[in-house]
Amino acid sequence: MKSLNQRILFSASLVLLVFIIGTAATLDRAFYDSARAGVRDRMLGQLYLLMGNAEVDSKGALSMPLELPDADLNRPDSGTYAFITNKNGIIAWQSASTLNVQMPSPVLMAKGMKKFDQVKLDNNKPFFIYSFGITWSTESGTYPLTFNVVTNTNSFDAQIGSYRKNLWGWLGLMALLLLIAQALVLRWGLRPVRQVSSELSAIESGQQNNIQGDYPRELKLLTDNINSLVNHERKHQKRYRNALDDLAHSLKTPLTVLRGAIEIEDDELKKKHTINEQISRMDNIVQYQLRRAATAGSSPGTRQLTLRPIVDKIVNTLNKAHHNKAPVMNIDVDAKLRLRIDAGDLMELLGNLLDNAFKWCHKTVSISAKSGQDTIIIRVEDDGPGIQTVEIERILERGVRAGQATPGHGIGLAIVRDIVQAYDGTLSIGKSTMGGAMVTIKLSSY
Repeated sequence: MKSLNQRILFSASLVLLVFIIGTAATLDRAFYDSARAGVRDRMLGQLYLLMGNAEVDSKGALSMPLELPDADLNRPDSGTYAFITNKNGIIAWQSASTLNVQMPSPVLMAKGMKKFDQVKLDNNKPFFIYSFGITWSTESGTYPLTFNVVTNTNSFDAQIGSYRKNLWGWLGLMALLLLIAQALVLRWGLRPVRQVSSELSAIESGQQNNIQGDYPRELKLLTDNINSLVNHERKHQKRYRNALDDLAHSLKTPLTVLRGAIEIEDDELKKKHTINEQISRMDNIVQYQLRRAATAGSSPGTRQLTLRPIVDKIVNTLNKAHHNKAPVMNIDVDAKLRLRIDAGDLMELLGNLLDNAFKWCHKTVSISAKSGQDTIIIRVEDDGPGIQTVEIERILERGVRAGQATPGHGIGLAIVRDIVQAYDGTLSIGKSTMGGAMVTIKLSSY
């Protein structure tokens, strides 16, 4: 069952069915017990009526009136019978209604003892019997007697049958109405889910760019994450397209120069120099565009990374690469500071910044990271010659190609710029208090 609507409807219907059956069984049992108690109370009243009409003389002889107040006991085959058992366990009297009806075996019961039960009489038909044991006192002594009233279950069974018919009829109708209401409520409740599915189909077909509906808070996080993933994927594809376009455009010039050097240049030394120069330029272009295209960018699924271990790892690597220079390294990065960024992008970003600082510094390199309002501020400084204002403007210019990279800084700062842009951050370059360059990056902390 792959449909969420069908799954919930089936589960709710099953719960409703169990509830209806449980309710019906409980009500049926309660009514059955109540009806049975009603029969018992009515028969007890008949027993008291019999006792009130009974007479026992001093010799213990029992006498009853010819006509009893209860008409059913006077009419043969009425379905209601009465008999009295004496101390010898013999029926001493029985009502006129017992004509041609075999009464159950008489039982003498102790004084004050009552018993309500069911027996089979008259061709194995069920009957209720209520027995009450008393002791009749006279001047000559006491005489134990047991009064018995027997009645058929026809009225009781008809009452129970009618109740069950009405009970199941009304409960069935109620269950049907509840199922219909449940289906309508479920359809209304799951409408936002169907709307999300419809919008996703529209996104796949290119009819809209993202999810635009206003959804309940239970789905809001889901739709926001889907929009973030869609936007992230769209930006990623755009970076790939731009990288390929830029790569094709950037390679035109060195290819033209190479073709000219091969066809026109006669001086082998100059030709070799030109070819090596253009090959080196093309290699830089390809490296830059590949790194630019590989930038992951911000995504909801990106996990948070702790900055300090990565900074220490990069610094240790650069100390080995620049062992002849061995600058003093000042690190001011909180060990608990975390940033949501792809690990490869962070390594590329910090690696390029610190590599440039190591390359251009005289004696000292500094890196710091602070937590601001919803931002992480990273600064890399050195005591080198710094970067000229004109070069800073070219580095920060959007869309500058690798072939136009700032002299002396290669493609490192261009890569840093593109990574920062991919994470909607900001990059600024200024003068350090140590006299060299200071690169400041601000990235979102969430």
